Amino acid sequence: MAKYNDAKCRLCRREGTKLFLKGDRCFSEKCAVEKRPFAPGQHGRNRKKMSDYATQLREKQKVRRVYGVLEKQFRGYFVDADMAKGVTGTNLLSYLERRLDNVVYRLGFAHSRAQARQLVRHGIFTLNGHKVTIPSLLVKIGDSVEIPEANRSIAIFGDAEGAVARRGCPAWLEVDTNAFKGVVKALPQRDDIQFPINEHLIVELYSK
Repeated sequence: MAKYNDAKCRLCRREGTKLFLKGDRCFSEKCAVEKRPFAPGQHGRNRKKMSDYATQLREKQKVRRVYGVLEKQFRGYFVDADMAKGVTGTNLLSYLERRLDNVVYRLGFAHSRAQARQLVRHGIFTLNGHKVTIPSLLVKIGDSVEIPEANRSIAIFGDAEGAVARRGCPAWLEVDTNAFKGVVKALPQRDDIQFPINEHLIVELYSK
């Protein structure tokens, strides 16, 4: 499977905003976007006016990188979102939010989505009492994500309460850090996604 192995901070600088790819580092003064707020490369400081297509492409790339999804996967989510009832852009973001690796991150059980993806692949979590190893699995209302007692000693989980306090937990999820458990109360709504995303640009890009 394809994987991005270059410096993650370059992605944030390329998109001109924090994508929160490196956990708590993104909240500190060490964040590359804070230190060098311009695109990477020799001509990074030379900002040029972008075309409509370039604006749409950058928005799509930004969202894809935030959730750590490859192009083929992202296009698949868009096709499903376009076929589902409701607003295509909102449906797309809902699918991305419902990914198991994103839910683990949102519950505070990982410092970043990449780390959450790795933990899921290692079988650290259970979904409704069953061990799961598929980060892209989409959760449903009533699903319960839990850390079995045998895995609770991992140091990462000791800061779950602090992570929720720093980042907040969306209203569609309910977390009990003492029980190492999270529950899906509802499907994510557009207002639950605070990250600056203009999904209409993505829809326009794929609709050409």
